Amino acid sequence: MSIALIGIAVTQFIWIKAQVDLDGKNFDDRVYMALNNVKAQLKSDTDTKDFVERWIKSKKSIFGQNENVLNQYLSSNKRSMHSFAIESALQQISPEYLLESINRENLDKYIKSELEDQGIVIKYDYGVFSNATNEFIIRNGVFAVPLEGNSSSTKYNKGLETSPYKVKLFLEEGSPGYLKVFFPGKRSFLWAKVLPSMTTSLLFTGLVLFCFAYTIFVILRQKKVSEMKTDFINNMTHEFKTPIATISLATDSITNDTVISHEDKVRRFAGIIKQENTRMLDQVEKVLQMARIDKQDFELNITEVNLNDVVYKASENSRLKISNRQGTLTTKLHAQSPIIDGDLTHISNIVYNLLDNAEKYSKETPEILISTKNVINGVELSVEDKGIGISKEAIKHIFDKFFRVHTGNRHDVKGFGLGLSYVKALVSAHNGTITVESELDKGSTFSVFLPFKRNSRIN
Repeated sequence: MSIALIGIAVTQFIWIKAQVDLDGKNFDDRVYMALNNVKAQLKSDTDTKDFVERWIKSKKSIFGQNENVLNQYLSSNKRSMHSFAIESALQQISPEYLLESINRENLDKYIKSELEDQGIVIKYDYGVFSNATNEFIIRNGVFAVPLEGNSSSTKYNKGLETSPYKVKLFLEEGSPGYLKVFFPGKRSFLWAKVLPSMTTSLLFTGLVLFCFAYTIFVILRQKKVSEMKTDFINNMTHEFKTPIATISLATDSITNDTVISHEDKVRRFAGIIKQENTRMLDQVEKVLQMARIDKQDFELNITEVNLNDVVYKASENSRLKISNRQGTLTTKLHAQSPIIDGDLTHISNIVYNLLDNAEKYSKETPEILISTKNVINGVELSVEDKGIGISKEAIKHIFDKFFRVHTGNRHDVKGFGLGLSYVKALVSAHNGTITVESELDKGSTFSVFLPFKRNSRIN
């Protein structure tokens, strides 16, 4: 797909570039056509009677003092013998005189008219270049004043000097100079013509690229979700396998002849079955509870909850488990106003999940600190451990369903990856916030803010 998209983009660029080149060649042809038409019109000007009259009057010395010859030529409608003498004299006209005799107003009018006829309506500069003086004698309809040094190299003439658009004036052999035209905005003019098609092409190419990138993103996300769900199923299978095996053994024991006659043994095995059954029900309830939270199909039983009392009870229940690992659980209840609006059951579950998470991901000897304190408009609950920590990449996903932090080769951390997702959802349901700070091999700190008053309900 990537190769195909790159190929399409390159092909479109080649097509657009070819179109611009073709338009450029067409532009050049039209410019030269316009210049040749201007050249023909200027030559036509020099063939008029007015031009001959001006030249002859400026060269009376050629004919001596015999003005009758001149007057006869100027007034005659038919050629006389004297006209041959005049035509012979005309051949002595200096080529430079042809350039100097150009009517600036006519030249400006010719160029403008011919370019417009060719469909060229962009800004241009033009000039008449003299080979004799190696200077522009006319620039944009104004006689050029020679500057000190070589004015052709000045910035003003740079565009005209290097312009490829030029035609010889008056004579092909021994021409006195050139007519040159320069278009500063030629490139923009050519690209503007393909701009609509180029914009459309870029728009649709961008749309395809966006869809392609979004597709890859969805595929990678679905792959990750699939991996987490597979991990969840494996964990659930493992969690259910132990109680099922225990129930199976207890059932076999009860049906054994040596046990069934002893009431105390039957009661003990029945208690084991009940305990393991309750354990499986708790696991199933966690999954169902998250499904209800996802659908927002639950209702909070809002009452006044003493967060200090909840933390104290949860700490006492967790302390035994932590003590069995030679760990310590420190409680600091600094909140002077611990009463908040909340659902006691869910608030308790939030605290239990955070403590359980801290214990699971602690090292051999857990060190956990749980504390409360008053902040603006509420109470902040903090659970700090000295455990394995969480990487920056994993922190972005720890509140996602089924996500579990990798613990290397350790397989003793059990769970479905639903605990923190549940905590996040219930904290949000209470209009609170949860944040985490962590560093690998140094531990993590989860901070939960719960407001005194909950302004809205989630049904």
